Amino acid sequence: MQSKNKIVVIDYGMGNLRSVKNRFKHMDVDATISSDLSEIAKADKLILPGVGHFEAGMKQLKDRGLLELLEEKVIQGNTPILGICLGMQLFTNFSEEGNVEGLGWIDAQTKKFDASIIQSLHKVPHMGWNSINVTNETVLTENLDTNDLFYFVHSYHVVCETDQNVLTKTTYGYEFVSAIFKDNIYGVQFHPEKSHDIGKQMIGNFVKAA
Repeated sequence: MQSKNKIVVIDYGMGNLRSVKNRFKHMDVDATISSDLSEIAKADKLILPGVGHFEAGMKQLKDRGLLELLEEKVIQGNTPILGICLGMQLFTNFSEEGNVEGLGWIDAQTKKFDASIIQSLHKVPHMGWNSINVTNETVLTENLDTNDLFYFVHSYHVVCETDQNVLTKTTYGYEFVSAIFKDNIYGVQFHPEKSHDIGKQMIGNFVKAA
């Protein structure tokens, strides 16, 4: 799958960069890992991956001078961006993980799984394969089915203020939002880069996004 778009995987020191790049490589799509501001500024599409702590993620974005650039690219320039796991959570207004503000691009909060509800059935973190329920159709969900399985590893999940930003939901003890969207902004709680053929389909959908 060839792409004429310049795709940049943003390196802000929060992990899983190589697995994302390798997925693109296996799809014959050129994607560059970079923390260079000038390189990111030239991107036609952006990937914000991430594994780890929300507060640390926001600090890394700030310390590397990425906050203003991302605001300019994504909000003012309408550059498509895909947030993965922590990357998606950073799009929200606020997180209980560190009690800090996020980028504020999606009207939502990031909350810890309520162990008092799920502890009798499940453990935290939510780890392993789980299905998604598509609640809104976008380019990202093309050719995906409700029973498709994706790989999850997370202790926190997103709670949206409006269903208009909810792309998919997943059940783990209780139902939670597993993917979000708004205009050119897409976020997934699961790891499409680790989700075999169905993850390949979703990433391919993003590559084709306008």
